[in-house]
Amino acid sequence: MIDFKVEIIKLIGTKLVDLDEKNLGLLIEKPPSPEMGDFALPAFSFAKIMRKAPNLIAEDLAQSLSSPYFEKIEAKGPYLNFFINKEFLVKEVLEEVFQKDQAYGSSSYGQNRNLIVEFSSPNIAKAFHIGHLRSTVIGNSIRNIYDFLGFNTIAINHLGDYGTQFGLLITAYKLWGDPAAIEKNPIPELLKLYVRINQEAEEDPSLRDSARDWFRRLEAGEEEAVSLWTYFREVSLSEFNRVYKMLDIDFDSWNGEAFYSDKMDKVVEELEDKNLLEPSENAMIVNLEDYSMPPMLVKKSDGSTLYATRDLAAAYYRHETYDFYKNIYVVGSQQNLHFKQLFQVLDLLGKDWAKDCIHVPFGMVSLPEGTMSTRRGNVVYLEDVLLTAIEKTKNIIADRDIEDKEKLAAQIGIGAVIFQELFNDRNKDYVFDWDKLLSFEGETGPYVQYTHARISSLLTKGDFNKDAKVDYSLLKETEEFEILKNIYSFSETIFDAGQKYQPFFISRHLVSLCQAYNSYYANTPILVEDKELKKARLALSYATKTVLRNGLRLLGMKAPEKM
Repeated sequence: MIDFKVEIIKLIGTKLVDLDEKNLGLLIEKPPSPEMGDFALPAFSFAKIMRKAPNLIAEDLAQSLSSPYFEKIEAKGPYLNFFINKEFLVKEVLEEVFQKDQAYGSSSYGQNRNLIVEFSSPNIAKAFHIGHLRSTVIGNSIRNIYDFLGFNTIAINHLGDYGTQFGLLITAYKLWGDPAAIEKNPIPELLKLYVRINQEAEEDPSLRDSARDWFRRLEAGEEEAVSLWTYFREVSLSEFNRVYKMLDIDFDSWNGEAFYSDKMDKVVEELEDKNLLEPSENAMIVNLEDYSMPPMLVKKSDGSTLYATRDLAAAYYRHETYDFYKNIYVVGSQQNLHFKQLFQVLDLLGKDWAKDCIHVPFGMVSLPEGTMSTRRGNVVYLEDVLLTAIEKTKNIIADRDIEDKEKLAAQIGIGAVIFQELFNDRNKDYVFDWDKLLSFEGETGPYVQYTHARISSLLTKGDFNKDAKVDYSLLKETEEFEILKNIYSFSETIFDAGQKYQPFFISRHLVSLCQAYNSYYANTPILVEDKELKKARLALSYATKTVLRNGLRLLGMKAPEKM
């Protein structure tokens, strides 16, 4: 499909030589209202070249430029405003939507290069709680976006299945564990043990000594320690997979911290060979004082490793195994320092691919009652949140004449949770809001899904035929043009969302499209007696539905045909 920004750059290039096309492209903006055009270009940057005031430059260019892609080009003060040729846009957009359909908005930009997205990564034997929602759905959406952009994405669930917390858990299990209770209700029972050991260790420091000893035995591969660790891991994964199935999320790799336990020596040896390791209070560190960071602790005083050591080993392994274009970590902003240290140490090790390791941070989610802490035990299970969303949705749709309400309630309820999460800039904290997320009006998942279902019903009622010949010139209404511009810019939105790791660009785009279409639907009859006009308006409706479906899929949501 034609890129109007590129056409603007070409036009300007016919009048001004030696243009910096990249910077010129960045200057092109969208005016605040349609009356001011579809694209605007400030003339300030041409003042030195043309030796004129920007408003005079804009006037000169407006009078001398012409293109079949723009019905008019006019000057407004120092701005050059471009108005897209409506008839050309209608034909260009709708033909591409019909041709690409489920692939509309996609690209081959990735050239099938390997791109890793690490996300979710819960801790074994701990609650899979609402705090994990952010990494899980943001990461999944980023994976979907990069898939759509033509990359070969590898989704990694870097499980927290190693570390001193397992020493604590084994100690607690040996002291107070009830195998029958754990077998019946694994995660809550293991969580109780973890909370209890943390509480009692505050009064009895010897419990932490015991925990360190058990972790040492686990690292040494002692049978009892490994057997208990394996049991904790298996029952946890069984619980986690139930939630992932509800969210319809899968992974290409489940290699957690433990997987790298035999791969750390290589990294430590290289740190030593390059004189990057130094002793500090009987521990081994990499000094990062020159980079205004505290040191990275590589080995504790008792010789045991840390997750930083395992993250170094994981980065090595991923580069050797996948030769990645990017290695993306979708991990909370609390770990900002850790990743800065990690990438700096990789750079000090001479790894030129360190620059391709990206931390995608996000803020915290909380309930109105406050934040959560696994150690204190005040957690809200993610599965309970999803089940509650489904149950609340069932009550909302109870009186509707719809088949398979169970399936639809799951699609709407779980979709609502995902959409609320992905409607915000990932960097911002937010409070989980039941009342808002399940509303069928406003900026919510159900609102977007309902618009999709409404269009589906309209297309059925209007006997829409995708293969019918359409007279695109009949689409002349201002609201129709606004919908088409939104559809046209969908691919650009996807690209920007990928480049900036911001799925909320897509969720906002979908809401904007729904608002434009619903306004059009309310003000313009679509199933009119004029058959050719009806076909044209149904074609526009189908294109809208296509973008909504494709966008929801990128967010990790379903697009119901009926609601």
